[in-house]
Amino acid sequence: MPPSFAIAHVTPYPWEVENEVNVHVAAAAAELSRRGHRVLVVAPSRSQERVRESRRQLRAARGAPGRLLEGTDGGSPRVIAVGEVLDVAPTTRRRAPALPIDVARTVEEVLTRVPLDVVHVHEPFAPSTSNAALRHSRSLNVGSFHSSSERLLSTLLARRFVESFFGRLDARTATLPATAELMARAFPADYELVPDDELAAERFEQIYARVASHRHGGGDAELAQVLAARPQIEVDLHMHTDHSYDCATPVEVLLASARDAGLGAIAVTDHNEISGALEAQAKAARFGVQVIVGEEVKTDGQGEVIGLFLKEKIPRDLSLGETIERIRAQDGVVYVPHPFDRMHAVPDYEHLLPVLDRIDAIEIFNPRVAISAFNDEADRFAAKYRIPAGAGSDAHVPQGLGSVRVRMRDFDGPREFLQSLRDAEIVTRPSSLLYVQALKFLQTRATPPSARRASRARRLRRVSRAGDRRGR
Repeated sequence: MPPSFAIAHVTPYPWEVENEVNVHVAAAAAELSRRGHRVLVVAPSRSQERVRESRRQLRAARGAPGRLLEGTDGGSPRVIAVGEVLDVAPTTRRRAPALPIDVARTVEEVLTRVPLDVVHVHEPFAPSTSNAALRHSRSLNVGSFHSSSERLLSTLLARRFVESFFGRLDARTATLPATAELMARAFPADYELVPDDELAAERFEQIYARVASHRHGGGDAELAQVLAARPQIEVDLHMHTDHSYDCATPVEVLLASARDAGLGAIAVTDHNEISGALEAQAKAARFGVQVIVGEEVKTDGQGEVIGLFLKEKIPRDLSLGETIERIRAQDGVVYVPHPFDRMHAVPDYEHLLPVLDRIDAIEIFNPRVAISAFNDEADRFAAKYRIPAGAGSDAHVPQGLGSVRVRMRDFDGPREFLQSLRDAEIVTRPSSLLYVQALKFLQTRATPPSARRASRARRLRRVSRAGDRRGR
């Protein structure tokens, strides 16, 4: 028997319009509901009464949003009307109007609160409820394309924008061969043919099961019970020492700063180097801070990946896949930092999806990421694939250390670390990105080598004197 899923089908057309897309959505949703799946249909509507009723249901379910799925697995999916949207014009050359704010917010509320397995969007071109759903979804995403007419706005004027959202799709389907051909030419990918017939729901069910197989498991329940008795500590999973080319923080200064910041454990993750982490691990006992030996490895054009619990240095400029294999060969943890920060060369959907089953954890908050939407996208990615989520300050100066913390159960080794991370809480503390970036510049590029050496010596003396006072 196939697994049961919680599914939202999203159409861009007012639900009162009986066009081919809405007819297809209604039939597929009803059949999936009859087959035991919990199904919502999210659609714009011209009926104020229907919209008011849907909003009333949303308000009533805010304390327990799973209620919206109750009773939707017996052949009667629930329709959530999100307000009126202008009909999508597939071939217009004019700039399309933005999606109404109230509609976008309602779509966001449904898809971020209701515990869904799959968000199935139909014709997800902007601006539309389907595109808004793809933007806010924290679930697995399937996109269906129906029209065989070219959308000039999307394929010519806004192609890069549309491509960035289509990258979030885990599977793409087309109802007609001509549609599949058109879409593959405009937005290259595999488009599975699912004709609009009585077998469509069964084919969708198979697709949902296939994409759900990419999600990570729930961890080790017995180990979780053992860890529940451990004390909680605060951990910073991403930072640098002067063993990184762009950092001037000595190891002892980093350890003293971590101790003074109340951190129980830190991951030292220098760029393409492990010596700083090994030195920190050797000196950690003096400062009462647990050190995870890590390395932030630059791949060959596919961004960076962090290895945690390493024993040996991993060379830079390997492929992402080979770098991951080198980490796993050391029984290390594969941790992806700032994955969607498009201000830098980082792994994106196209790089991460092929190695999804070999990623152990993902950084969902990094205070050095200038645009918060990039952190939000990492958070959605971790949620949809059920990947343990971490966070780190990415500190290149002591003042940035601990600006974000992972509150988790104390751990010993990579296996306990990953299980503890599954139940962790990420705590952010306000900090000024401009301030820490300016300090980094002043301590590295703006300071001559001789002055850096003198500064390093002074900082080490201060740490030594502070240690002597503590010893007395």
